[in-house]
Amino acid sequence: MPRCAFLVLRALYTYDHPKETQGKRTSLRSLRSFAANSGYTIYENALGDDKRPPLKTAPTHFLAFVTAPNIKSGRGLVATALKARLVACANLIPRIESHYWWQGKMESSAEVLIIFKTTKSKLKALEKLIVAKHPYDTPEFIVLPITAGNKRYLDWVGASVNPKR
Repeated sequence: MPRCAFLVLRALYTYDHPKETQGKRTSLRSLRSFAANSGYTIYENALGDDKRPPLKTAPTHFLAFVTAPNIKSGRGLVATALKARLVACANLIPRIESHYWWQGKMESSAEVLIIFKTTKSKLKALEKLIVAKHPYDTPEFIVLPITAGNKRYLDWVGASVNPKR
């Protein structure tokens, strides 16, 4: 059992059994029994076990971050990327405040952050679309790899950008 799960479970057990645990060590067997009888589920490792869908390593899946000046512009970029099947999903996070250097001056503005979920095979086309359709001269296009994630979700991302015809 991971140490953090053990400590949390021990704290719960101690809270429920104050007199029995005062000044005593709690065995792992007692904690497992307490968890089972109290309705707690113990996951044996952070990467999942047979009770949860496994994580899938995903060097072919990516998040692309793009900022837009307003929600209308952001929605337009998202709709265009979705229709072109370059992304499976996009989140628009409104009302972020950006601070940056632009043309030698420190600036700030309200923006919308877009998080696109896509695959490696669609990244270049997505960047080309963003640069062509974005209202900024120099749009943000930052890509981060998804190193692991739920297998069903990542399979869905792949299938959404590469539908069977």
